[in-house]
Amino acid sequence: MKKLITALVAVFVSLQMYAQLPDPGFTVNDRTAIVITDPQNDFLSPDGVTWGVVGESVTKNGTVKNLEELFKIAKQKNIKVFVSPHYYFKHDHDWKIEGALEALMHKINMFDRSHTLKTDGFEGSGADWLDRYKKYIDGDNVIVTSPHKVYGPESNDLALQLRKHGYENIILAGMSSNLCTESHMRDLVESGFRVAVVSDATAGAILPGLNAYEASLVNFKMIASHVYTTEEICKEIRQSK
Repeated sequence: MKKLITALVAVFVSLQMYAQLPDPGFTVNDRTAIVITDPQNDFLSPDGVTWGVVGESVTKNGTVKNLEELFKIAKQKNIKVFVSPHYYFKHDHDWKIEGALEALMHKINMFDRSHTLKTDGFEGSGADWLDRYKKYIDGDNVIVTSPHKVYGPESNDLALQLRKHGYENIILAGMSSNLCTESHMRDLVESGFRVAVVSDATAGAILPGLNAYEASLVNFKMIASHVYTTEEICKEIRQSK
């Protein structure tokens, strides 16, 4: 009986150990960059077309302020920031194959721009940056990639720019958590980058029976090397050499 009890205890302890996810950790160094997805009015402004579904999460997380904290400390410490924006042009509205949210985004004219090579009507539009971020995005330490077209960076040059500039560690934040942010995390991890997610510098849609932000937190913890709050990652950056 004693042997049986010992064996059962060992099995229980083993199961408990495997039930706890390991934390690979994340080190901020000179090969670390910040990636921010969709810091645009349609997601982050009360006047944006998605505010009715994301506003609660954005407000609760302090997403707008926390993203600004990342821009600010990146400027102070001269850390490269790569902004991966979301734009739709006239020809994108002729797509014949669409998922549910793609169809909705086109229907509500989300992230619409009038021309691929002109900025007519861009200033102040839903596709434009939130005003408080413009002074940072115009800085020399910020690179704006070509637009991603669905959710992940497979359709833009983000990974290429990161590789060409010599980065392998990515601090990821932006909108929206379970769509573009999570899709960027997944693709960057698949491409061999080490990724940490800033959990309160993102937010997601909340609909009846659906909390997109809560869903994304599960995958952040399962896939990323580490999950930080804004306060935690800013402390890490300040202490880094």
